[in-house]
Amino acid sequence: MKNPFYLTLLFVVLVLFACEQKKDTPAATNIESNPPAEGFDAENSDAKAIAIADEVMEAMGGRAAYDSTRYLSWNFFGSRKHWWDKETGDVRIESQREDFKARMNINDMSGEVWKDGNMLAQKDTLAKYLDRAKSMWINDSYWLVMPFKLKDSGVTLKYEGEEISDTLQADILELTFTEVGKTPENKYWVYVDKKDRLVNQWAFFTTANDTIPRFVLPWKDYKNHGSILLSGNRGRSKLSEIEVGNHLARVLEASLE
Repeated sequence: MKNPFYLTLLFVVLVLFACEQKKDTPAATNIESNPPAEGFDAENSDAKAIAIADEVMEAMGGRAAYDSTRYLSWNFFGSRKHWWDKETGDVRIESQREDFKARMNINDMSGEVWKDGNMLAQKDTLAKYLDRAKSMWINDSYWLVMPFKLKDSGVTLKYEGEEISDTLQADILELTFTEVGKTPENKYWVYVDKKDRLVNQWAFFTTANDTIPRFVLPWKDYKNHGSILLSGNRGRSKLSEIEVGNHLARVLEASLE
């Protein structure tokens, strides 16, 4: 007859092994369901930082949910309103501080611009203001959807350490860039809450060599928008009028006149 003690010990070992396997499975699933963009610098990025980026994506609703969210709109700190078709790259921008409107495709740079009540017709002038409009979109969209873009093309991710204080319990990711965007020399520290894995703060550095950030701002007040989470609270300033949904297509298609 087999010793009951050894049978019990064997059972406990098998249970613990099964639990460990289950614990490891979600991490692998997250990585597979959140593949990096082409050009992401995986070779020079930290494995721990990449794993945290995958957890952020999952906490925000998941890669599939973000990819299926086609239309977004938001008001950037009361200065301009954006409408964006993520699938086609079509955007509409209306300034609230000057008479400036643009409707364009950010991929092929085609489009139209109205300034001071007139549609710009001269080729060089139009190209200049389309480039300006795209710069607005690059900047303003990053303030809204940055957590979904941690594994974007040209990004290198490093694990910077922890922030443990009375107000913040976070892992810190360092983002640097190579030949992407209008200002690839920038650097960000992105603070990821240790419990809910949502970004709760970011620090912006003008250059990657800077040790003191130009600003540090919170990411607060996450709300469900369709099947994803988005935050509009950046401290004293707010991203407002955040919307998702197919109804926004009508605005994108409407005339600028």
